Amino acid sequence: MLTLVTGTTGEVGRRFVPRLLQQAPPGDRVRVLVRDESRAADLAGLTGPAGLGPEIAVGDLRDAEALGKALAGADAVVNIAAAFRGVPDEEARAVNRDAALELGRAALASGVRRFVQVSTNLVYGTGRGRPLTEDDPSVPGGAMWGAYPQSKAEAERGLLALEGAMDVRIGRLAFVYGEGDPHLAASLRWAGQWAAIQRLQMVHHVDVAQGLLRLLYAPGAGGTGIYNIADDAPVTAVDLHRINGVDVPPALYERADPDPWHGIVSTDRIRHDLGFRPVYPSLWTARDAGAL
Repeated sequence: MLTLVTGTTGEVGRRFVPRLLQQAPPGDRVRVLVRDESRAADLAGLTGPAGLGPEIAVGDLRDAEALGKALAGADAVVNIAAAFRGVPDEEARAVNRDAALELGRAALASGVRRFVQVSTNLVYGTGRGRPLTEDDPSVPGGAMWGAYPQSKAEAERGLLALEGAMDVRIGRLAFVYGEGDPHLAASLRWAGQWAAIQRLQMVHHVDVAQGLLRLLYAPGAGGTGIYNIADDAPVTAVDLHRINGVDVPPALYERADPDPWHGIVSTDRIRHDLGFRPVYPSLWTARDAGAL
């Protein structure tokens, strides 16, 4: 099987590709799509157990000709490419929605059999008073809502609506951290404005890769093909300050949590269908293992 991976120079992609190379079955090949070949130098030096490294395809997701070349002969796609907060809304929609849908249509036309779309648990929007499940619809709202989750939700719907023989699977990631990822420190930008008990559900890069690999290789997906990928123990704003070695602002203890179940998800489906079990079930186990 030949798998094309996008977004391979980002925080998730550059940690996922080495694990894909190491865990892919014998004979499988990996191709990575990069916009700038010079940024793929580290990836080009990677090898799997058979001594094979990734094939490098250069091009932009929004370039139809480049997509055609990158998808030639591919059996599967893992689309990690994303534009996060800090970019203009138009850019977020262009990358997260438009480019993802163009990639999906091109993959279907090229005969790709499986398409794994990396999404976010923020697509749920507001909380429902319980852990969110994959069958819950997107309800826009909440402090974290914006062009990023909205565009990801629209991409999900468009990809799942593609008609044909391609199996589309969605991995909704919780807040990703670990292995030096700056996201953990960046969490204080929000946690510093939260109530002390306000929670964030997280997932370590090791378990992001585990979840995506299970979506990629499992022979059959249940339900709608949507899976939450998260750890077992959401942390509070106080926890986030402690783990970052920062004093907790007293104002946090004076605030009320406006939506206690915002972003808190159930992982029952991926556990039952695909055998997922977090290597790091909590932020604290990752810290104790020296994996932050």
